[in-house]
Amino acid sequence: MKILVTGAAGFIGMHVAQRLLEREHAIVGVDNLNDYYDPKLKIDRLARLQPHPRFAFHRLDIGDQPSVSSLFAAERFDRVVHLAAQAGVRYSLKNPHAYVQSNVHGFLNVLEACRHHGCEHLVYASTSSVYGANRKLPFSVHDNTDHPVSLYAATKKANELMAHTYSHLFALPVTGLRFFTVYGPWGRPDMSLALFTRAILQGIPIDVFNRGEMERDFTYVDDIAEGVVRLLDVVPTPDESVDMLRPDPAVSYAPYRLYNIGNNRPVQLTAFIETLERALGRSAIKNFVPMQPGDVPATYADIEELRDAIGFAPSTPLEEGIRRYVAWFREYYEMPA
Repeated sequence: MKILVTGAAGFIGMHVAQRLLEREHAIVGVDNLNDYYDPKLKIDRLARLQPHPRFAFHRLDIGDQPSVSSLFAAERFDRVVHLAAQAGVRYSLKNPHAYVQSNVHGFLNVLEACRHHGCEHLVYASTSSVYGANRKLPFSVHDNTDHPVSLYAATKKANELMAHTYSHLFALPVTGLRFFTVYGPWGRPDMSLALFTRAILQGIPIDVFNRGEMERDFTYVDDIAEGVVRLLDVVPTPDESVDMLRPDPAVSYAPYRLYNIGNNRPVQLTAFIETLERALGRSAIKNFVPMQPGDVPATYADIEELRDAIGFAPSTPLEEGIRRYVAWFREYYEMPA
């Protein structure tokens, strides 16, 4: 098949594109290579994909509607994996317009292009952040998500609603994936693992939010990529058993589904730091600070629907994932052992 991967120079996008190339699909990647973080990392990720004869890249901003439409018209994609987005909870407090432009306008452009150019399945990235102020753990795709606590989460919730609308109106098969705290080699430099690793190696303090009492369902990037690729083959169909007197957010009379992809094993932030310290062979200097606006105390993925759909669940142990990340970090950034 010919598959479009948006955000192909991104952290998850590169890994998903690699996995799809291994399955001998033809992949077209797009990315705007913006400077939210150092574009060199994005260019170096692309360098891992571009030698493949079945990979083609276009520098393109999904917020540019004419360019998106022209690309779809020219390429006629069978399926689309939409991962391009403005990421980051804290940055959304500083630059909210970037989130609406990329995550709302950009997603609308992708939906419209899929509608008009015969896409047989759109898989897109949502986030565990949509659970917002929810306190019932683990988070289930059947739970209400009407109380986001960051604009980033609100834009991703908007994506889920927009996707359902297009699925309802145009019978577009759409699958939304709520990712839980993804980490691993080639990760973004603004993520906590990168910030902590660099600081510990340089002997400078790290900020530990909420005194380290937060819990996160850390999910290794290879497990995320495997889930995405497998779900791409599970094209949703209408569920005629849906009772709209008791609506369920995860299923629909339209060809629309939602899944969590998480490790199903929440880890306290202090334990996460201790695991990183062991991998680095160094101790962190900890600066305990309050929880930041937009953060939540815990995330924990219920992945029953994921297992049922594809017979797969993330399983990489945190110790192994961090060991691989540290090895990559030291090599890529040329940091001493």
